[in-house]
Amino acid sequence: MLDIEVIEDPAAAEASLDPIRTRILQELTKPSSATQLAARIGLPRQKVNYHLKALEGHGLVELVEERKKGNVTERVLRATAASYLISPVALASVAPNPARFADRFSAFWLLALAARTVQEMGKLIAGAAAAKKKLASFAIDGEIAFRSAAERAAFAEELGVAVTALVDKYHDGGADALASGARKHRLVVVLHPTLKSTTR
Repeated sequence: MLDIEVIEDPAAAEASLDPIRTRILQELTKPSSATQLAARIGLPRQKVNYHLKALEGHGLVELVEERKKGNVTERVLRATAASYLISPVALASVAPNPARFADRFSAFWLLALAARTVQEMGKLIAGAAAAKKKLASFAIDGEIAFRSAAERAAFAEELGVAVTALVDKYHDGGADALASGARKHRLVVVLHPTLKSTTR
């Protein structure tokens, strides 16, 4: 089971968004049969089976084992991932394109970059899982409080200079380097306000 699976197929995305199926996926982080699920979520077994078949058809649940109980074979299923994220690929014709904005101060460009990150990481995670290899990635997440807009702008400027210096120091995109096995990596740095807390 993956920690996170990125859904690219539009039909699979639609199937996962049904409230009953979302609940089933949540319950199936632990392998269960339709009978066990029906008891837990309070639905008839036939209805649970209907939703399980749809989810299995889209590759969102998988068979773990089959158990014989008298004349009946009980199928035990589990979700293919603990969490799911829908890729912009599922909305290919209207997915955001970073090339349309290309303005480092644009919130829309930030969203387009985030969407591209989801799309690319989804493919990389799936490829690494299929190859049974670890995916090399790195992320930093934190919060900074600025006293003024000028201070925030100064920080962004200094961060840009520092990152550019690091890129200049380590980047080797020459034909020889790439031919000898150098692998390109994508670097995205974002800064945005945090959401205001709704708690009082």
